[in-house]
Amino acid sequence: MYEQFKTGLIYTAMGKYSIVIIQLLVQAVLTRILTPAEFGIVAAVNIFLVFFQLLADFGIGPAIIQNKQLTRKEVDSIFSFSLYIAFGLSILFLFLGFPMSLFYGNEVFIPISRILAIAVFFYGILVVPQSLLLKEKNFKLVNITTISGAVVSGIISIILALLGFSYYAMIVGNTAKAFTMFMVFYFNTETKISLKFSWAPLKKIYAFSRNQFLFNFINYFSRNLDNLLIGRYFSSTALAYYDRAYQVSLYPNQVLTSVVTSVIHPILSDYVDEKERIKNVYLRISNLLATLGMPLSIFLFFTAEEIILFLFGGQWVGSILTFQILALSVWLQMILSSTGGIFQSGNRTDLLLLSGVLSTIFNVMGIVTGILLGQIEFVALFLVIAFSLNFIQANILLMKKMFNEKLITFFKVLFKPFLLALMQAGVFLILPELPFNLFINLVIKGMVFVIVWVGGLLLTGEFKRILKEVRHAKS
Repeated sequence: MYEQFKTGLIYTAMGKYSIVIIQLLVQAVLTRILTPAEFGIVAAVNIFLVFFQLLADFGIGPAIIQNKQLTRKEVDSIFSFSLYIAFGLSILFLFLGFPMSLFYGNEVFIPISRILAIAVFFYGILVVPQSLLLKEKNFKLVNITTISGAVVSGIISIILALLGFSYYAMIVGNTAKAFTMFMVFYFNTETKISLKFSWAPLKKIYAFSRNQFLFNFINYFSRNLDNLLIGRYFSSTALAYYDRAYQVSLYPNQVLTSVVTSVIHPILSDYVDEKERIKNVYLRISNLLATLGMPLSIFLFFTAEEIILFLFGGQWVGSILTFQILALSVWLQMILSSTGGIFQSGNRTDLLLLSGVLSTIFNVMGIVTGILLGQIEFVALFLVIAFSLNFIQANILLMKKMFNEKLITFFKVLFKPFLLALMQAGVFLILPELPFNLFINLVIKGMVFVIVWVGGLLLTGEFKRILKEVRHAKS
């Protein structure tokens, strides 16, 4: 299992890090060409695009990875089914622009929906071939393809933005990304297209995919209701400020956590009956993520202004306070993002669904409270509170229901990371205001973070323990 994890982590890390760098570079250019209002329009329509991608997946992807008895013929039949679903959803999205224009009070969504309908189709039909590659643990091809898609999207978006295509630059770029990824995935899996499909293979994966889909469906609303309501009741500019802050708060997840979580399910699905093994893997992952995530949250809180203004420029000052608040939830989101793969690996998508329902309740309550208070900063604050509650309920379900273990076993692995975070907070509170430019200030604070973090690892003994874990894994 270690060799599989090692290979998966290497290629997934390569893919995730490359994509984040590409996204940062592209966004750094686009945010200096386009206005926050134009970004707000794209953020608003992306809410619906993500929803249709969710419908197109239908829980099929994880089910294909989990089920080891599916034959190639059965997979081809499932692919044919996904083709019909994707086509139907793209037609529906084609006309979605009309109700969207009424909801937001802006007719620009009508032509935008016609272009993104193409993206919906290709995102829908790439699910099966991509899942096949992950099932085969071909992480190299999956990540190289994802990188290629991001590069194509970025180049097209920047060129069109420079030519004055406004928000259409990002819309067309996203569509090109979906097309590129499908073509590579499809021709590397030899998946066959047929106008006929059988219901039998779908029945084999129904129980797993049903719970997975319902979880994704519920989780979608809990994760996107904030953007939906901000776009409706505030303004496209406010939505852009909030969305930009939220997206930056997700970068640590993309860079650090998703590298691990992307390979959890494909690898651990082979050990579905070994709950003790899965539990130990989860505890080790949680400790590792908290060891970096807790101190990192403190660092991001104290460097919010430098990060936002350096990345996007002075016109994005409205994102600073929102990002500062959301930074406190970075470590929570890092650990929470790993729980889904653990539930899947233990074949407990029923608990995953229950966790999703509870998450939705907490998130909706937090978002609505923030909206009623009338500021995006309040939305961020109550969302952080909701994430904290979700963190607790998800781990109760994992430790008590799935592993039959006491909750204190999980919290023990967070104690030393918490001490590391306290050390960071103490140092940054007494650190004087730096008189240099944004970049120099950020570099100095970054060096302080690394020095305090490494010193904390040595003082708490975490450095030796991590080295021991690495040696044990290799052996």
